[in-house]
Amino acid sequence: MTKSLDESLSYFKDKILDCIKSKKSISVTTHIDCDGLTSGSIITKALIRAGANCTVRTSKEFSKNVLESFKTDSRDFHIVTDLGGGFANELDKTLGDNWVVLDHHQIPDNELDNQNVINSWKYGIDGGVDICAGGMAYLASAALDERNSDLSAIAIVSALGDRQDQGERKSFTGKNFEIANIAKEQGLVDIDLDLLLVGRETRPLADALAFTSQPFIEGLTWNRDACLSILNSSGVNLKEEGRWRVPAELNEEEKRLVIEAITKFTSGKNATEIMSELIGYTYTFPREDNRSFLRDGREFSTMLNSCGRINRSGVGMAVCMGDRNKILREAETILIDYRKMIREYMNILSNERWRISESETCIMVNGEDIVPETMTGTISSLIAGSPKNSGKIIILRTKAEENTIKFSSRKSFGCTSDINLSEIMRTGAEKFDGIGGGHNAAAGAKITKDKLDEFLNYLEVNVVNVPSSSNSQ
Repeated sequence: MTKSLDESLSYFKDKILDCIKSKKSISVTTHIDCDGLTSGSIITKALIRAGANCTVRTSKEFSKNVLESFKTDSRDFHIVTDLGGGFANELDKTLGDNWVVLDHHQIPDNELDNQNVINSWKYGIDGGVDICAGGMAYLASAALDERNSDLSAIAIVSALGDRQDQGERKSFTGKNFEIANIAKEQGLVDIDLDLLLVGRETRPLADALAFTSQPFIEGLTWNRDACLSILNSSGVNLKEEGRWRVPAELNEEEKRLVIEAITKFTSGKNATEIMSELIGYTYTFPREDNRSFLRDGREFSTMLNSCGRINRSGVGMAVCMGDRNKILREAETILIDYRKMIREYMNILSNERWRISESETCIMVNGEDIVPETMTGTISSLIAGSPKNSGKIIILRTKAEENTIKFSSRKSFGCTSDINLSEIMRTGAEKFDGIGGGHNAAAGAKITKDKLDEFLNYLEVNVVNVPSSSNSQ
């Protein structure tokens, strides 16, 4: 019988306090993306505060290899965050009762009654939009000690990193909304309606507009000269005392002029869509330095994603846990490199048109030999964010290690398909001895290379050729 969320959190607290009391060591294993780094950091910080003997590590996926590593691990108790869905039986066999998974990805029915799986879906909470792993880790930390409520700020970053700002005007819903309010009441975050430009606190206005890729604005995204040109004609002062101004410094009238300039430039069928994506709630951390990329929640989340995606997870976790000195400069460099890489991959994909095949409802992208395995989610999300791909399902594939192929799927803005990508990816991967899963609107899979044609045929039947009439809700 599934317990209530409060009962599960109480169970978690008892487990951890028992470990501390009996001096058992605890290992935290988490994912490499923003949600993974934040959830791992939140729970690790809470454990350290409680006096636990703990270590933390990251993994790009939860696989049989990770399970094997647990067998030889000297730690007594294992916490897995943002990973582990579908592996409960194997964890039981490998670790007995000495593990807990804190997660928000959709899970198979046979895991619903496993008390060591503390997953949002078990409690009627939509893990796709209402809470992420960072939020689940926060709730577990707050159950451990209510003084951990200050970790709510990092949980906001995790929800932004997982693009759960799906409410009206990019607001939060459900548990995310509650957690954001806790942070707001404590003065940890300011929540305002504003222009959603990349680098609100750090980038000169023209750069901020040029680097904004969600939404992707044809002619402006990644075109600084065009951005500078329309901003110059808007009448907004772009410099102050010789220094380029950043978006956060604009007053209301200046923001209106910028919006007018963009609207005029995009005056076409996507103008309304683009503007609805460009104005929304911002999450500013007032305790971070002015003009720091940690001051804006979305920029903070991008930095964490960049650390994980280019194998520098430790840097991201150190920042989450409070390191603000040399490590911060390192994180800044990583973020710059990451953005350059994204630009390169997107340019190649758009130039090599043979890599892209399109049906009425789906866009298939072959990123082999271009997109690294760790960047598939980032690139598929960007393709899904382009207004010209509105309403479609995006499926990107690339080569991965050990002769495998990695798939990443996304529903684009305005997609009304009732296909559940989590189920499609998990079921399909299992058919061909692979692994898969995720959320309704964002999921991934990994199969061996020799099964590629069969898996592509499976996608053809179950996604690509499914007519839009049966997709409408």
